[in-house]
Amino acid sequence: MLTRTLGRYLSWPIDLLAAALAPTGIPPNVITWSALVANLWAGVLFAAGRFAAAGGMMLVAALCDLLDGPVARRQGRVSLFGGFLESILDRYADLILFLGLLVHYVHVHRFPYVVLACAAMAGAVMVSYAKARAESLVPGQGVGFWERPERLAVMILGALVNQMPIALWILAIGPNITVIHNIVDTWHETGRGRHALGELPQPASVAQVPVRADIGRQGQDSAQILTRSARGGA
Repeated sequence: MLTRTLGRYLSWPIDLLAAALAPTGIPPNVITWSALVANLWAGVLFAAGRFAAAGGMMLVAALCDLLDGPVARRQGRVSLFGGFLESILDRYADLILFLGLLVHYVHVHRFPYVVLACAAMAGAVMVSYAKARAESLVPGQGVGFWERPERLAVMILGALVNQMPIALWILAIGPNITVIHNIVDTWHETGRGRHALGELPQPASVAQVPVRADIGRQGQDSAQILTRSARGGA
């Protein structure tokens, strides 16, 4: 997975940056909000057709995503709310980026790309939801390659090299295939009677789940499990 690869190669420089930031006392949630602001500015740049600049702002946002967890650990501020906030703001950031692209393609009258951006946006939202719902029924069941770091990497690369149509094609197909993969796998585990409703494994407790990750993703998983626990697995 791209996530583990990034964690392996970026852990040392990220730790150095976190070590420099932690003594300043900057709250980790401020770093998390900064990622959203950077993505908001990237969305504005997308709407203006300045794709390379938007890709650069997405890199800034990605750096903030990588830093909030390590800074929280060094300051002793790791919290369930931090993971929850990060998960919510990540979803808003994804929608903002695609909204910027939609505004641009509507403005330049490229209707096919509008449809493509809508399909990519749907895939970005549904791949996270499908994985969370699959894991709420059968813990560990969520499958697929196209998680948020992989999607952002494709989007940033497409923006920097001014090849957003190619990136959108990839994002419109890949994540939606992952959604279908989750549907099929969950059907095999539940729809064919392999697990009766009362026999389904219970989701992991909140205490067993890391709140913030080295690269800002385990906090998202923690928030998802916390939410499912509060809703009784709904």
